[in-house]
Amino acid sequence: MLIAIDGPAGAGKSTVARAVADALGFTYLDSGAMYRCVALAELRGTADPLAGEIEFRGGRVKLAGEDVTDEIRTPEVSARASEVAARPEVRRHLVALQREMIRQGDYVAEGRDIGTVVAPDAELKVFLTASPQERAQRRAAQTGADPAQVLAEQLERDERDCTRAHSPLQPADDALQVDTTGLSVDAVVDRIAQLVQAVR
Repeated sequence: MLIAIDGPAGAGKSTVARAVADALGFTYLDSGAMYRCVALAELRGTADPLAGEIEFRGGRVKLAGEDVTDEIRTPEVSARASEVAARPEVRRHLVALQREMIRQGDYVAEGRDIGTVVAPDAELKVFLTASPQERAQRRAAQTGADPAQVLAEQLERDERDCTRAHSPLQPADDALQVDTTGLSVDAVVDRIAQLVQAVR
């Protein structure tokens, strides 16, 4: 079974998807981390940023065998990842890798285009949202950055994600929207677990 969780930055995708995967005994696929790995490789000046093998193991992310879990979450990598994700050749390469991964078992996959592009036939599609202010507060709490600055950068990123020519950010027609504003992670996980039971 595949559960696709999409939504904008700061909506809680990663936290919720990881918790849902743990609760159900599924494998967690963080598609955003894959774009961040390519961005990190570019920032490092790697000759072919798409060549490094990306692995998910025990909640950690590896790029060409190196644990880059923390390094790919820096503001510099975040900014570059959004640019990288708009390039058709990068999307083609990573979408193919994502499809290959999710064919091999039960997955909770999260990103911005899982339900629309990567796996339009997913058994359950959830589009997480939250108010821009709450999303900015969450991201600021994670990174220690100024909430106002995070909000400004987030609005710019949302615009870029929603208007890009390839795989723009939008809910699939059959996605169930879940607004996480004011909700705890446990409450959102419970809601998604109920949705899973309904489609099984």
